[in-house]
Amino acid sequence: MSTSSSKPSNLTNLIGYLGSFLTCVTFVPQVYQSWKTKSVGDLSIWMICIVITSTLVWLWYGVRIKSGPVIVANAIVFFLGCVLMYFKMTFVS
Repeated sequence: MSTSSSKPSNLTNLIGYLGSFLTCVTFVPQVYQSWKTKSVGDLSIWMICIVITSTLVWLWYGVRIKSGPVIVANAIVFFLGCVLMYFKMTFVS
């Protein structure tokens, strides 16, 4: 009789952290470009609000299920979303 463990395997965690890394990387070029050009006119404030809200929900979920990859990815993307919001409010054309 096999018993299933609720703890993910090392491979599963590795895949989760890889996905987390790739999710975070998607926002880095936009944050860098916005900082470099001091221009965020083409960024939708609604998109930024949705990113911040969704990452807070995912972060809460990750903490509840104790999932390191979910926590890490969403904490970083939340931070980057807040940076974009700061830029949106600061770099007014």
